[in-house]
Amino acid sequence: MKSLLFFLLCSSFTVTAQQKQSHINLGSSLSPTGNFSWLSASGLFAFGFYPQGNGYAVGVFISGVPEKTVVWTANRDNPPVPRNSILLFNTEGRLVLQTTPGQDIDIAEASGAVSFASVLDSGNFVLYNSDQEIMWQSFDHPTDTILPTQRLPENRGMFSSVSETDHSTGIFRLKIMLGDGNLVQFPKDGADVPEYDYWHSDTSLTGGNVSLNLGVDGHLYLLNNAGFNIKNITEGGYQKEGMIYFMRLDYDGIIRLYSRNLTKKSSKSVLWESLQDKCVPMGLCGYNSFCVLNEESPECRCLPGFVPVNPGNRTAGCERNFRSESCINRPGTVGSSIQQVENTVWEDSSYSDLSQTTKEVCERACLSDGNCEVALFSNGQCSLQRLPLRFGRRDHNTDSKNIAFVKLHTTPSSDCIDHKEVAAV
Repeated sequence: MKSLLFFLLCSSFTVTAQQKQSHINLGSSLSPTGNFSWLSASGLFAFGFYPQGNGYAVGVFISGVPEKTVVWTANRDNPPVPRNSILLFNTEGRLVLQTTPGQDIDIAEASGAVSFASVLDSGNFVLYNSDQEIMWQSFDHPTDTILPTQRLPENRGMFSSVSETDHSTGIFRLKIMLGDGNLVQFPKDGADVPEYDYWHSDTSLTGGNVSLNLGVDGHLYLLNNAGFNIKNITEGGYQKEGMIYFMRLDYDGIIRLYSRNLTKKSSKSVLWESLQDKCVPMGLCGYNSFCVLNEESPECRCLPGFVPVNPGNRTAGCERNFRSESCINRPGTVGSSIQQVENTVWEDSSYSDLSQTTKEVCERACLSDGNCEVALFSNGQCSLQRLPLRFGRRDHNTDSKNIAFVKLHTTPSSDCIDHKEVAAV
């Protein structure tokens, strides 16, 4: 209990010689099937191998609880490694992963000579020189999680994971805009512009060197370069004893603050989340599909005339259910028609626009234009679109007049049926 209280009272991840810590010497090693991790002094955190996919990954995780929670992953986009892999802290001070003889993969790039390593009770994995100065630390390279006493500085992005069990880089990112102070969520493939900002902290123009911070009491907040609190994202003040808090950019694109009761060995609980509407994160559904809430759970639906590319993967999107180029204007074809999809919003990548028009004119314009696959109509504005469409979701605004006119290429000809067309990416 004393070591646990030490962790809970710790207010800085800067380590001094007086702090209790694990000490990992040069020449130490780990393997997935043997000694697979190094523990922090209290045993709260571990650094080492954990199962992922058909093999193993290397990272930091909360130890000693039934539901293992990964909080940092090394080389997260590398494939899982086999059971005969070795993690070696070699005599040269390099931390390397050996998956095949003679092949070393660096886990950490230290800024100088390294003498020993530690897993701290804050969850920070640190490499030190002989003077106990930090040469590298995992806290400087967040993946999808921020721990108490860790900070996210401006212009350093962090990315969601692919799923709860696959900690590879996902499709959402979080960053503090350089010189601006706004904490913003973007789709991974969207530019740093307002059109792709699907959530922000509303702290623009608050200065440079702003950082995101998490306290041991669950207080999530933004500090400016003078050290002043410019925004409380959560108020904090939660129970400290026997609890741990962490913030995560989840795989569904929503930021959540979690708590975990260490004494009851309970599963994590959500204390705060950035969005209530789970369809708002841009890109949750792949190309040519749109997100609809089904009893508060997000569901991806294809445009009319489209089918899922991979029914088990909503980010894979949808494709046409026959090859339109081979069927249009061939003997036996009926031609093209339009089907409406109401109350949806999409990224506008139009090649032609009509203003101050009607929905009837918009529909006819797409139907008569060989390049048009979808026309987006809203408030008298008509935007003609090529495929693919992306960032689609149901607009829950009851006053919404948005309509997507989707062109269908119909044919009774048997040699056209069941061909598939993958929309150009």
